[in-house]
Amino acid sequence: MAGMLVHLADDSGVPSVVSLTDLLLRADLEPGPPLSAPRLPSARFHGLPAKAVEEAAWWEPHIIEILTGLPPDAAPNARPPAHYDPATRTLSEREASKAAELTGAGHTGVSTGTVRRKRLRYQAQGIAGLVDGRADRARPPAGRSDPRVVDALRRILTADETVQGASRTVEYFRWRVGQILEDEFGPDEVPLPSRSSFYRLFRRLSSGHHTTGSARTRRSLAGRPEGPFGQVTPVRPGELMQIDSTPLDVRDCCTVG
Repeated sequence: MAGMLVHLADDSGVPSVVSLTDLLLRADLEPGPPLSAPRLPSARFHGLPAKAVEEAAWWEPHIIEILTGLPPDAAPNARPPAHYDPATRTLSEREASKAAELTGAGHTGVSTGTVRRKRLRYQAQGIAGLVDGRADRARPPAGRSDPRVVDALRRILTADETVQGASRTVEYFRWRVGQILEDEFGPDEVPLPSRSSFYRLFRRLSSGHHTTGSARTRRSLAGRPEGPFGQVTPVRPGELMQIDSTPLDVRDCCTVG
């Protein structure tokens, strides 16, 4: 729906637009086959735990059944069961039926309110709205690494000798972190992560700084003043607008006589 207009599509996917008033006055319309809600780009799931994505996929057919009366894998001529039939049951009643069904199947913590929130998010965002919000929170770039290791590595990466000096290998930084930890906490007090774990940590913390790359580029980046802008990731058309307010220095090209 867009205002008082309803966008429809037939079985072949051919779109059409009709006013809401005309649609409500039509008596020959029947619900079409179950369709899932529009999805956000797959990048929305990048970095999320596999369990959170699997749980969202598990919820989707249950929400579709609430909305349409049938799960997405239903037979073409199947009819909705009485407790999910949109023609005889309200949306609230169907949500309550789904909560009771899942609770009876042994799924704990599934109340009518939980089902309603899932349904609303699915209608707004597609399957991305079914991802557990706790799994979608930003994760720290250092992951679960020991904070003392992270702090030592960050100090080395931002040190003047690293920025202005010659480029070093990742193995050098691992050795240097070990030295700092031993000087500050004593021998064997803070174990270094494995080589593969340290390399992953190094990639995350040094991203964009050319620490092991071109020394000229690294020094140029370090000398650049901090800008007022950040990074955004738009996922829908029209979500981000850029306006160039730079004045144009254009000379007059004609003379008024």
